[in-house]
Amino acid sequence: MSQSQNPQEAPQKSNTGEDKFRFQIVYLLPILASMLFGLGYAWVLLPQAGSGIPVTPIPPETPGADWGTALYFVVLIAASATVFYLLLKYKKKRTITGLILLAMTTAAMLLSLVFLAALSSRVPFLDDWRVIIPISVAFTVLFDLAIFRLGHKARNTAVILIGGALGMFLAYNIADISIWSAVLILVFLAVYDVFAVYKGPVGKIAQSSGLEQLQGLSFSFKDIQMGLGDLVFYSMLTGTMIFGFPQSLLPAAASIAGIMAGSVITFYMLEKKNIFPGLPFPILLGLAFGLAVGFLMI
Repeated sequence: MSQSQNPQEAPQKSNTGEDKFRFQIVYLLPILASMLFGLGYAWVLLPQAGSGIPVTPIPPETPGADWGTALYFVVLIAASATVFYLLLKYKKKRTITGLILLAMTTAAMLLSLVFLAALSSRVPFLDDWRVIIPISVAFTVLFDLAIFRLGHKARNTAVILIGGALGMFLAYNIADISIWSAVLILVFLAVYDVFAVYKGPVGKIAQSSGLEQLQGLSFSFKDIQMGLGDLVFYSMLTGTMIFGFPQSLLPAAASIAGIMAGSVITFYMLEKKNIFPGLPFPILLGLAFGLAVGFLMI
């Protein structure tokens, strides 16, 4: 989700032309940076393709597994957003901080372990868990400090980087098993995002307390705020093209072009509205461009 903001007030649409959000190309930089970092993560994981593990309780050989996996992700994300909305509503700030700390610590540790283990095939020094584990712990501590202690710039950088890595990790463990599971997850989430922003918990959080209350699950850049989920699923889309069409990077490049074009549309829509779902246009255009190029190459 994308939201324009006035730094001095609760997020709301400005009535003056001076304060009104205007799109500039620079607003695309965090999105592009997150996806490029995800590509670096994919470069390390790609030699391990074929060894992904299911990240849902639905075995991939189950009839209708692709649809079930997509529904599972939507329900999981909807439930999580609802929990955070209720915690914010009843001012349970310590609980919120604890949950975010647990989630971000787990994600950072998992991603660093997977990355270093995969990198060990290229860097012999890392081919030892007695080396990998201390490095992963150190990275996780540094990441948590960036999110909760080192200030605004460090937190934004950490969110942008983990968004790219987490999306690529999901693609590695989903698209590498079934590209259609990944595609359906992205389509379902793009549709759900519209509901979540205008009728559901995400929009209510933004309108009442603002995304800045969820440190680590959002980032701000100039006059906008974006949710971590947007970055994760942009990267996941790119990863879906990498692991779904491993013979060429052209589908991934096409998907990035589609995501960037969709982001431009989203930001122009944000000029007219204070809040706008960040997934529909980038996901739908990214999938259209990436799948078109991928299937044309088969």
